[in-house]
Amino acid sequence: QVTLVESGGGLVQAGGSLRLSCVASGRTFNFYGTGWFRQAPGKEREFVAAETWGGGNTYYADSVKGRFTISRDNAKKSVDLQMNSLKPEDTAVYYCAARSTSARSPSDFNGYNYWGQGTQVTVSS
Repeated sequence: QVTLVESGGGLVQAGGSLRLSCVASGRTFNFYGTGWFRQAPGKEREFVAAETWGGGNTYYADSVKGRFTISRDNAKKSVDLQMNSLKPEDTAVYYCAARSTSARSPSDFNGYNYWGQGTQVTVSS
């Protein structure tokens, strides 16, 4: 059993920063990679960023490239998402996810086995 718990969401003004954290517990030894997705009201869940657990590769959606950074701390079993230069369109519930295979693209949410409960990020203009 694997559990993912996100934290760090909140309300911030446009141009500000937030750091989201996702802590994993349970059978994490079979993780291939982790990712962050977001879902705004009335919209589909979309890919934000991803990394491979042992390969050091990172992937970003074009909309966040250069502003967001995904990083992993093996000792803490956590994956953070540093979000800078936030925009109102970044407002969404952010979800942490983990996958145990590389069968699908890192940006494909169908490839992720485990999901956190989500944390709200609201960016005011």
